[in-house]
Parts: sequence; structure tokens; C-alpha cells
Amino acid sequence: MTQSNQWATSTPAQTAKGFKIHLMVFLLATPVIWLVWYLTDTTYPWPLWSTPAWAIGVLFHYLGVYVFKKPGNN
Repeated sequence: MTQSNQWATSTPAQTAKGFKIHLMVFLLATPVIWLVWYLTDTTYPWPLWSTPAWAIGVLFHYLGVYVFKKPGNN
């Protein structure tokens, strides 16, 4: 008896789709974060911590999907 694991492998199309979703969420959520900061207390720019950190995460996701591909995934 064999069991199928949906998390075992992913196709290049699935990984590219995952990156695009990550990028879209970043691009939509970042202005909302800055708007919340602007409409509340603007004494300390706290989004300057989350925005670059998230951008680095998106950058590494991009590198993992498009630059440092796994062998066998074209």
C-alpha cells in the first residue's frame, strides 16, 4: 500500500505561482501597513522594520524559485 503525499514534490509552475502570490501579498499589504502607521502614531516609523525584512524574504523566495533551481526542475 502506498500513500500519496501532496507536499512531497512541487512542479516549477507551482513554485512560481507560490512566489507570485507571495509578491502580490507583499505589494498589497505593505501600503496598508504604512497607512495604519500614518493614521495612528507617526512618532516612530515602525514599518521601517517590517517592510525591508519582508522584502528580503520576497527576494530570497525569488532567488529560490528562479535563480537557484533544484536539479531536475527546468
